[in-house]
Amino acid sequence: MRSRSNSTFPARLVQTGAATAAAAAVGVLAADPDGAWYRSLVLPSWQPPRAAFPIVWTGLYAGLAVTSAAVLARHDMEAGSGSAKAQTHRSGFQRAFTANLVLNAGWSVVFWRVRNPRLASLEAAVLAASTIDLACRAAREDGRLGASLLPYAAWTVFAKVLTSAIARRNPDLRG
Repeated sequence: MRSRSNSTFPARLVQTGAATAAAAAVGVLAADPDGAWYRSLVLPSWQPPRAAFPIVWTGLYAGLAVTSAAVLARHDMEAGSGSAKAQTHRSGFQRAFTANLVLNAGWSVVFWRVRNPRLASLEAAVLAASTIDLACRAAREDGRLGASLLPYAAWTVFAKVLTSAIARRNPDLRG
């Protein structure tokens, strides 16, 4: 007999996958790396090549969707036993996951559409903190699940450093 965790995982994966895909779509639609504004920026020499970003983000988003589905499926199993604590953990993780995706999509809008690297740098700091929080929440359920979000956390910290470097190199921009 399948456990409740396994039986809710496919539905949770559809949910987390759709939410993650929506955040990714906002990022793709907001980005304009060929635009005159972006081409006019002074970028750090250590910025990854443009082709790296879609490759990295695809893997990170896939990992986020799968890991979040696994965490939520485990919470479903525990909450199904009537545990108020488990229900609280499940709703807390869902809120943290949703907030993280909003912050992730928000960075793209602030950087690419608002064209404010300083504000995007602040937003990236909040995103990095949110991602670390999400990894910690996943680790409370299972250390391996938390560890699977560490590349995402590392990348968002790197994104904060990169965005700050862009803001410093372009002081005449808003912010």
